[in-house]
Amino acid sequence: MNRPALGALLGVGKEAEVFACGALVVKLYKPTAPKRSAFREAAILAAVESLGLPAPTVRSVRQIGDRWGVLMSRVEGPRFAQAMAHQVETLPARLNRMARLQLQVHSHHATQFASLKARLAVNIRQAPMLSEARKSTLLAALAAMPDGDCLCHGDFHPHNIMGPLGHEVLIDWLDASRGEPAADVCRSYVLLRPAAPEVASAYVDAYSQVSGKSRAAILSWLPFVAGARLAEGVPEVDELMKMVDG
Repeated sequence: MNRPALGALLGVGKEAEVFACGALVVKLYKPTAPKRSAFREAAILAAVESLGLPAPTVRSVRQIGDRWGVLMSRVEGPRFAQAMAHQVETLPARLNRMARLQLQVHSHHATQFASLKARLAVNIRQAPMLSEARKSTLLAALAAMPDGDCLCHGDFHPHNIMGPLGHEVLIDWLDASRGEPAADVCRSYVLLRPAAPEVASAYVDAYSQVSGKSRAAILSWLPFVAGARLAEGVPEVDELMKMVDG
């Protein structure tokens, strides 16, 4: 198999870089990432494609040097985060579109995906900032929360939404899982709140309005989602601890 020619670097994340590759793109995982990450993301994208959701189309998994990558269709257009920052007047419309897009994801059952609650539990156990007593309390309360069987994106925020308003494409599906939609929306809130607390709050309201799910139901997941986020090595530890403690 010929090695694809890499073009311009289009994006950088914690685990991978995205390069132009002719008319396509390749998401190239870092050398330290396991081979299974690329295959898992390709399998998730294939499953999402079968549901008709607006996501990149996977073409193949390739090894390039000592790295593994996923070759997929190229998504054109700016990220929502850029437009929200530079076109403030469009913020209400974009929050509404985000909410409808996330609700569209949640409209599908996801029996073939891993459990969101199980992932939260694993990360809470691994969070170094939480005492053993606090972990035990969180895990006991988490066990009583609903499991849910809906498709959840797991990393739904404006940086992972690309394209013009009304024609959005959702990228970065590696954390997709099966769970309760309120937990997935709460994850979006936790991701948004450190940098843009007012936007985070407005987004919860936007999702509540289009879905009929109450704000209280969404934020009831806050201690668990924030506690799990502490295992990800992010800098906003103090902010997350406040969320855990309510």
